Amino acid sequence: MTASPDRVQAMLGALGYLDVLRPSAVYWAGRLTLCAGPDDLDRYDVAFLAWFSGRRPRPAPAAQARPRLAASAPLDAGTGEGDEDTDAPDLAARASADEVLRHRDVAGLTDAERAHLRRLFALLVPAAPMRPARRRRPAAHGSVDPARTVRRALRDGGEVSRLVHRRARPRPRRVVLLVDVSGSMTPYADALLRFAHAAVRARPASTEVFTIGTRLTRVTRELRLRDPDRALAAGGEAIPDWSGGTRLGEVLKAFLDRWGQRGTARGAVVVVCSDGWERGDTALLAEQMARLKRLAHTVVWVNPHKGRTGYEPLTGGMQAALPSVDNFVAGHSMAAFEELSGVIQRA
Repeated sequence: MTASPDRVQAMLGALGYLDVLRPSAVYWAGRLTLCAGPDDLDRYDVAFLAWFSGRRPRPAPAAQARPRLAASAPLDAGTGEGDEDTDAPDLAARASADEVLRHRDVAGLTDAERAHLRRLFALLVPAAPMRPARRRRPAAHGSVDPARTVRRALRDGGEVSRLVHRRARPRPRRVVLLVDVSGSMTPYADALLRFAHAAVRARPASTEVFTIGTRLTRVTRELRLRDPDRALAAGGEAIPDWSGGTRLGEVLKAFLDRWGQRGTARGAVVVVCSDGWERGDTALLAEQMARLKRLAHTVVWVNPHKGRTGYEPLTGGMQAALPSVDNFVAGHSMAAFEELSGVIQRA
């Protein structure tokens, strides 16, 4: 498979949290990070079985039904001496169920499927967008650094024996996530906050997270906890308006007045996660979105309902916000969150 360096690094990072002596843990770490598309899944299964069990897998009968995720064995099942042989036939079936789960709407998952999805979020490593830096650093290639070249020549007795080069290295661009935790977003709030936790865990110094509803709450400090469940529990205690109403215009104005205008949103990738239901003045929302557009580098709007067939942004809040949005994406499934990660990185 043509696995990029980022995917290889993600696999090594995943193995750091798992037991590398358990074949199922190694299998899932590579499956969820190295495979870039459906065509890679079968190749990965063949390669994994050929290497760890020394045999080729037998193709399953066409009429054999795929097992459901809820009926599959836990990921950490099997710790005996023959794990390589006993786990291998079941891994491909569970991987197929995992691929189906990636495209399921999180609002309709069972408790077992939600628990499995939480493990997938734990392996997610969103890549940060980069920006050109003004400060140049020493490099093997690039423009000549006159000052360092002269200092080196003085140390060599005045003879310029070697030209020293420098190059501007890119730096991470700030990412700001505004997560709607109102009543209409309750089925998706947990998944959105888990994505925000993964983003904070990947880039804690350049990621900010706020929740929006009837008021603005900064939860960046709570989401910096390493354990996702503890981080979300701490965030839930800090959010006073969970499952309340929605006043996007007023809350967005509070964010820009207190945080955005002072530098948090300047040149940043701002991601607004909301369904667009606005109980306040839509004209105020349009005004504040235009103001945000002037400050931010890129404005991304994530609407969980966009992933549904036949959806159209007809609500007043979405009609007011879309003219100031650079990217309008879905946020209803694991596959949608992976696509959102790519949108943020390309920004």
